[in-house]
Amino acid sequence: MTTGRSQEQGSQPRIISQNRLVLAIVLSAATLVAELAVGFVANSLALLSDAGHVFTDIVALSLSWFAIRQARRPANSKMTFGYHRIGIVVAMVNAALIVLMAAVILYESYQRLHAPQEVRGLLMLSMATVGLIANMVVVFWLRSQARHSLNIRSAFFHAGGDALASVGVITGGLIIYFTGRFWIDPVVSIIIAVIIVAAAWGIAREAIDIVAEASPRHLDMDELVQIITKMPGVHNVHDLHVWSLTPQLHALSCHVQVDDSLLSQQSTTLSRIQELLRERYNICHTTMQLECPGCENHALYCEIGSNATPHDKAATEVARN
Repeated sequence: MTTGRSQEQGSQPRIISQNRLVLAIVLSAATLVAELAVGFVANSLALLSDAGHVFTDIVALSLSWFAIRQARRPANSKMTFGYHRIGIVVAMVNAALIVLMAAVILYESYQRLHAPQEVRGLLMLSMATVGLIANMVVVFWLRSQARHSLNIRSAFFHAGGDALASVGVITGGLIIYFTGRFWIDPVVSIIIAVIIVAAAWGIAREAIDIVAEASPRHLDMDELVQIITKMPGVHNVHDLHVWSLTPQLHALSCHVQVDDSLLSQQSTTLSRIQELLRERYNICHTTMQLECPGCENHALYCEIGSNATPHDKAATEVARN
């Protein structure tokens, strides 16, 4: 049972995250307006590309803020696990936005490589420096929360990628100012696009794994089965499922074959398994069906599909009931 104290402690990081996200949104919006204005005046595609990335930052931060608010909503009859997956959907949307923005940047860079345009390097350099400072502030604000939420981590990578992009723009501005080589501007833009696509791939891969209900990456399934079956009184584990609701919230369901004894005696075995899963694998949501020897065994990972035999389907219905 979750106590009022633990609920209060759990809500505190969310409140801190929301406040920092709001501040980050305001700061990013101010940076966007400034970079757009200066980018057009300086005729810098790199600076405008960075402004486009800042816009995706604002979208990512806003969606992250929305996802945190949704995750606080209690579970109900339609959303029995609550609204934790909203953050995963948001992370996938953020990744898609990053890729789309990168495609636009690459296209414009290709055009300018064939026809370089004059760029005001000093103005470009000055604005990029201001943008770098703003991005580093956002990165610092989100750093601690990024470890605990894929949703916030996606926003964190947005800001981090933008900070790297600002470094690239600063470098390009210095080269253009001292050498007058305007082709550096689209080259810097291409580098920015590659950086943000790499960040998008990492976010998308983790989010897809969660949506597909893949086993958590940190978990060795063979090891888990061996450890459970070695516990006193446990004979077999089957119909095993392990998945993630979020990168930090993991769930498990399975059938465990145990000694034929009183239910009161088996509660100790069940508690030991749950404690093991919680401490060793960070699996806190478990549903286990205890069975005695003589019950029919199924495969370790149950097969559910249209090709199942009538006997398998009947067994599935029994397991559900």
